[in-house]
Amino acid sequence: MPSRPKDRPWLMRTYAGHSTAEASNELYRRNLAKGQTGLSVAFDLPTQTGYDPDHVLARGEVGRVGVPVAHLGDMRKLFRDIPLERMNTSMTINATAMWLLALYQVVAEEQGADPGALQGTTQNDIVKEYLSRGTHVFPPGPSLRLTTDMIAYTVHHLPRWNPINICSYHLQEAGATPVQEISYALSTAVAVLDAVFASGQVPPERRGEVVGRISFFVNAGVRFIEEMCKMRAFSRLWDEVTRERYGIEDARQRRFRYGVQVNSLGLTEAQPENNVQRIVLEMLAVTLSKDARARAVQLPAWNEALGLPRPWDQQWSLRIQQVLAHESDLLEYEDIFAGSHVIEAEVTALMDECRTEMARIEEMGGVMAAVESGYLKSRLVTSHAERRARIESGEEKIIGVNVFEATEPSPLTADLDTAIMTVDPANEARVVAALHAWREERDEVRATEALTALRKAAAGTTALMPVTLECARAGVTTGEWAWALRDVFGEFRAPTGVSSAPLTGVAGPGTPLASVRAKVSRTAEELGCGRLRLLVGKPGLDGHSNGAEQIAVRARDAGFEVVYQGIRLTPQQIVSAALAEDVHCVGLSILSGSHGELVPDVLARLRAAGAAELPVIVGGIIPAADAAALRAAGVAAVFTPKDFGITEIIGRIVDEIRTANRLDPLEVPV
Repeated sequence: MPSRPKDRPWLMRTYAGHSTAEASNELYRRNLAKGQTGLSVAFDLPTQTGYDPDHVLARGEVGRVGVPVAHLGDMRKLFRDIPLERMNTSMTINATAMWLLALYQVVAEEQGADPGALQGTTQNDIVKEYLSRGTHVFPPGPSLRLTTDMIAYTVHHLPRWNPINICSYHLQEAGATPVQEISYALSTAVAVLDAVFASGQVPPERRGEVVGRISFFVNAGVRFIEEMCKMRAFSRLWDEVTRERYGIEDARQRRFRYGVQVNSLGLTEAQPENNVQRIVLEMLAVTLSKDARARAVQLPAWNEALGLPRPWDQQWSLRIQQVLAHESDLLEYEDIFAGSHVIEAEVTALMDECRTEMARIEEMGGVMAAVESGYLKSRLVTSHAERRARIESGEEKIIGVNVFEATEPSPLTADLDTAIMTVDPANEARVVAALHAWREERDEVRATEALTALRKAAAGTTALMPVTLECARAGVTTGEWAWALRDVFGEFRAPTGVSSAPLTGVAGPGTPLASVRAKVSRTAEELGCGRLRLLVGKPGLDGHSNGAEQIAVRARDAGFEVVYQGIRLTPQQIVSAALAEDVHCVGLSILSGSHGELVPDVLARLRAAGAAELPVIVGGIIPAADAAALRAAGVAAVFTPKDFGITEIIGRIVDEIRTANRLDPLEVPV
């Protein structure tokens, strides 16, 4: 076959970071040596939410789901021997995006780089944090100001940097339909652009430069055709909005620029080898169509539903991309879907529905008003609950989970203790000790003056990026920067969407939900308490609240009185609420790996308060060995992603309440 000219491959990244800056630097350099063409930095939850490693809420979270970066010294170690002027770096950071970009710029300058040459992306999308990921810090207004100031700064000083990566990825994981994913993301982009242009920091003749540096970060699920059509609709609507609303004439500046991480929460713990073909199909959805091809792709590892991937697992995901880009003929052809009447009809229908939903959000006062009213969150909780109901009924099939469950033993998971990577529990103490040493060795006067200037700027109208850069150079820590802004802006607790979600489980006679309702009613009657009460708590900094919300909604539908106060609670706050509300069970949801620290803390505090008999259940991404340790410590039941039947889980909760209260088992089928 004659060779054809090939398009340039997309940027190939692996979302990575763990334990310490030094360990993550070693991982990055190994991945780059294997052919990775860009970096994608995962920060740990304290860094993402503006806490130093020694804060009480950081306990058990340091270095778990990403790298801890508490100050300039950590950022130096993170990129040691990696020339930033020649790198394209994506940093998944939102509430503290301005701070991390400042640290990155200062390290690049120390390397001798020209800031104007820096290429990369900061996610910096706070709206999706309110709706789905939960690493927000400040209220919507101040958060939008931070985003606005940072975008304006990059236009003038870092012109090749993407200052915001509007992220619909987590919206899909929170239950968004394709219409919701597109509409909410584009409505966020409109809010951001309106704010930047209204600020007066960018002259009208340079508005195209702002639009041209806006990028998007999307999710690709396993519904291959639907996902590909979604991206085509996304691209056309973005062109329409930027041309008609903002008058951008240059087609290159209107181009829809997006990166993708294929679906992680859709990976299964059951028969995890099936995740490999899921990942491949999801990648094809965003690479096959040239007219809507991703500019950057990062793939999860096959074992992410089990725990933290090892370097070998990440290498496997990188090789999947490389085989497609370099061995196949994918990049040799024009768009192979051009002219398809099936694709065109689906794209047109999606665009029409999205225009309607975007107009509805506009009528509410824009995306920020729709966040504060709870409308967007309620719609996501409802969509997610509807999907869960389809999975439980078998209408939506998940191979190895609710269909074709018989399986041969997998050699990949024969030894679960070595099938995932674990973070040394002693790591946190070392990071905290290094933080204390940093504070002792810095110029305290300069750090104090920098923080004073930051508070003053925040209280007024001065642009925040220059004072943030001085904080970085002065040795200020992540927590100090965030607390200075908290002092001025306050904090924000986003709506949970639980109370307004409609009934989603079918509860007709003979259904599983009706059976569980009968168990709940009978148990409450025997206990003489009116209604059973369940506290659903999320200790620590894990903001993945989807599972907790679905448990809360289904428990409510089954007849429980549910106490759910949202994310980011200390063990003490959870225990205090459990005692004050006189609940019959405490359910803890943790997906960040901090269960080994936080769950025993909750148990110890309950025992100290004289409530040792109160049953505690735990759900999350919990390896088998950890689950056994939790049960040995006194946890009544542990649920992991393989336990997909929420109604069945609620029934199990009732059983544990009966056992704790010495009631006979109820023979009610579920």
